Amino acid sequence: MKAFLPLLVLISLSAFAQSDKVIYGIDNRVDVYASTNAAFVDYARATAAKIPNLLMRAYANNTIFRTASLQERGVCAKERFSHQPTSAMCTGFLVSEKILVTAGHCILDHKDCQGSKWAFDYKADHAEQTRIQLPSKNLYACKKILARAYDHALGADYAVIELAKKVTDRRPLNIRRSGQIEVGTPLVVIGHPSSLPTKIADGATVRRLEADYFVADLDTFGGNSGSPVINVSTGEVEGILVRGEDDYVVDAELNCKTPKVCEPTACRGEDVQKMSNIPALRNL
Repeated sequence: MKAFLPLLVLISLSAFAQSDKVIYGIDNRVDVYASTNAAFVDYARATAAKIPNLLMRAYANNTIFRTASLQERGVCAKERFSHQPTSAMCTGFLVSEKILVTAGHCILDHKDCQGSKWAFDYKADHAEQTRIQLPSKNLYACKKILARAYDHALGADYAVIELAKKVTDRRPLNIRRSGQIEVGTPLVVIGHPSSLPTKIADGATVRRLEADYFVADLDTFGGNSGSPVINVSTGEVEGILVRGEDDYVVDAELNCKTPKVCEPTACRGEDVQKMSNIPALRNL
């Protein structure tokens, strides 16, 4: 275990560094088991956590994940979810039985593709849970990258991945293929903020539209990169969470980190890659 900690710390810090995000107004994040919206819970089944192979240990037909808690990574103990494990480097979601979509900065190349697996149902099942264990059948390897773009200047940030086997025990998400969302549309985002088990966060709306992306007041953090941003009214994925405001600020008195909080109309907002601007998905 001692030999494992330096590498674990390095992985944890890199996850925090990815495309910062923040809380807008009230923190709307909830664990899947705590959600009262059946549609949101169903959407969550189609999302997956990108977890490095070296954080996994298999035994029998199960896999456990070796990792630090959010508190062990420097977040104040008083903060929500501080006791939960943090294995997820990014988020992805199914758009067909073998095709998964995520942010372009979450998958760099074929080596990166092969170095992790996509874990479905990486979620907490009760309030006190400190470790996640999954059936090994819930883990899917990346076969190849079908399409990828990462252009920060233009805002394009997506990757389309073929999994090594079909996912047959859950329903892929519906996506927008043409047209665009309107300002003010209500949204829900599902993913792995700060590398945590799956969180559902609604109560957000579209702020403004850009050419390749739109901006919204979503409660998201690093680890949410690649999360599906879903139109609450239609159930369609409108885009992929890719960038945003700084995640955390330092509490000088406690010497630990606490989530940055902005008014709903303040700070920079969170950037969402438009699904309709991904050519590889138009004929799926």
